[in-house]
Amino acid sequence: MTSPLLLRRSGALALAVALPFASVALPLRALAQTPAPAAAPAPALPPETVVAKVNGSPVTAGDLAIAAEDPALSLPGVDEAQKKNLLIDYMVDLKVGAQAAEAAKVGDSPEFQRKLAYFKSKLLLDEYLEREAKKAVTPEAAKALYDQTLTTMKPEEEAHARHILVDNEEEAKKISARIKGGEDFSKIAAEVSKDPGSKTEGGDLGWFTKERMVAPFAEAAFKLPVGQVSDPIKTQFGWHVIKVEERRTKPVPTFAEMKEQVDQYLTRKSQQDLILKLRESAKIERTDAATPAAAPKAP
Repeated sequence: MTSPLLLRRSGALALAVALPFASVALPLRALAQTPAPAAAPAPALPPETVVAKVNGSPVTAGDLAIAAEDPALSLPGVDEAQKKNLLIDYMVDLKVGAQAAEAAKVGDSPEFQRKLAYFKSKLLLDEYLEREAKKAVTPEAAKALYDQTLTTMKPEEEAHARHILVDNEEEAKKISARIKGGEDFSKIAAEVSKDPGSKTEGGDLGWFTKERMVAPFAEAAFKLPVGQVSDPIKTQFGWHVIKVEERRTKPVPTFAEMKEQVDQYLTRKSQQDLILKLRESAKIERTDAATPAAAPKAP
């Protein structure tokens, strides 16, 4: 019978193999079950705390913290105790493998040294850009950018409409006549509409701006008076019967709704500006030969 310890170690090894080192990666629906009450998080260990040793080489709490930040080692839904055990086992496997590689002098090859220099440069740049970006992404800068953006935003009209999609004009005319004769739009949409996305909602398309819809549909929807039903409208999807429920000016997003996007913009801009500034002040020499132009073919 396989021992629990072996199962745990095999799981860690599988994690190490299946989730290789990854560079920086740029939400998922929650499980449809009631989560257990979250246990109080354990106090963070000092980074220098040794949690394991591999042939005398320590694995510290700081090592685990770095591994936990690796996007390739993301463990959603795993409780903290299990995550800690998996990360320790992963770091043990990592050290075992690294020690074997050192004994085999894998690190002595010129190719490995080039890779090492590349990843060192990349990590240095990533850390530097992250540190410098924090100086630029301040609450004051974010609010100023939001306020500035508001001054350039033009009011946009939105419509809330329903539609019924069918294959031909004759059927669309009959449907339009039925609705104008007093039948319920939502009920007919549920019965005959070919649009699977809105059929179960009585043809409801929610709120939309003009540019979100194909031109013939948008033109009709934004000209149609509220509460009225259109004559058949043809698009590349088929024939539509439209009813406009409401119309409004699109609400301006609040600062709280936009803050994440604003912060992302400030981060990207500050990092881009920093790289451009560094390039301008650096002495850069391109020594690669220009690609020769292809010789013209003989007539």
